[in-house]
Amino acid sequence: MSKEGTLEVTSTVAIPRWELEYRASRAGGAGGQHVNTSSTRIELLWNPGRSVVLDEGTRALVVERLASRLDGEGWLRIVSSARRSQQQNREAAEARLAELIRGAMVVRKKRRPTKPTRASKEARIAQKRKRSETKRQRRGEPD
Repeated sequence: MSKEGTLEVTSTVAIPRWELEYRASRAGGAGGQHVNTSSTRIELLWNPGRSVVLDEGTRALVVERLASRLDGEGWLRIVSSARRSQQQNREAAEARLAELIRGAMVVRKKRRPTKPTRASKEARIAQKRKRSETKRQRRGEPD
């Protein structure tokens, strides 16, 4: 997934490791003595607004799509504590970051508005008439 000095996101985008910031801390939850003594929880931070690998258009797209996940200073934070080792949590966090960025970089197709066909309009009107007739027949005759 990654070369020594970069985190490969796509075939054209690879984030240099110096842009990534890692923090290790103690993970919570069950695990007994091991969890109480080792810092296996990994927090991965990356700032897409300051990244040198993204061009202006891609940077704007990524920042816009990930806006709800960015903090006030523009940092994207990913936490991983599911694994027992710090290295496995680091790899899981990197994989999640790459997946998030790939998803944010996808250029969505523009929606082309469509009109209902003549047949579908007629079918809808016919269905409404049939339903109306059914309800009219259910009404009791006034005395």
